[in-house]
Amino acid sequence: MTFKLLWEDNFEKDGKPKDQIWNLETGGHGFGNNEFQYYTNHDKNAFIKDGILNIVSYKEPYENREYTSAKLTTKNKKSILYGRIEVSCKIPEGFGTWPAIWLLGDNMKEVGWPLCGEIDMMEHVGRHPENIHFSLHTKTFNFHQHNQRTEVVNVPNLFNDFHEYAIEWTEDEITFFLDKKRHQSFTRKENDTDAEWPFNKGFYLILNLAIGGNWGGAVDDQIFPSTMQFKYVKVYERSE
Repeated sequence: MTFKLLWEDNFEKDGKPKDQIWNLETGGHGFGNNEFQYYTNHDKNAFIKDGILNIVSYKEPYENREYTSAKLTTKNKKSILYGRIEVSCKIPEGFGTWPAIWLLGDNMKEVGWPLCGEIDMMEHVGRHPENIHFSLHTKTFNFHQHNQRTEVVNVPNLFNDFHEYAIEWTEDEITFFLDKKRHQSFTRKENDTDAEWPFNKGFYLILNLAIGGNWGGAVDDQIFPSTMQFKYVKVYERSE
């Protein structure tokens, strides 16, 4: 399979993330997982410096929460359907951190989760250090039912450097890569409906650093500020 670059962000310009690509989602309602952070649009929580996008979480009271962080999305700006997505990321270490690179269906508002579908290109929780999770969630297969399609990869020295997380996505298959190495593929079955395979429509990309919650667990307050960093996001379309 061959690909052609569709769009990219290499975070060249210091300051705020590009408005034409990214939204800064705000809120502190727990996001369905009883998460502890309040996502702000403050410069200190999400900023670009020296070619690196930084998402920084702080231990600080804000609104109804005791932590702040940031969540970037391409919702209503860059819809993605099939192709290849590459994200270079360095994730933070420490109990309570829950960094993720993921996608939700553009129809999330209309049909809700999990019918909209979710693609987790990378999830990590600090209480399981060096274990990276690749997952798909659908109405039929999701974490509430403990049957999501998932793969866990142990990455020694995970926190020391940037790693590239990627997927290749076709009508019938989603394949997960780490540092160019293929790790797992999940395939649509012949009789699958949207409940089993909703990955045939546009999705938007999300970059975020959550704190605590149902999966993130107890938080070590000594780790703050905690920083998740990105070198690039690249989105390709198939060119054959």
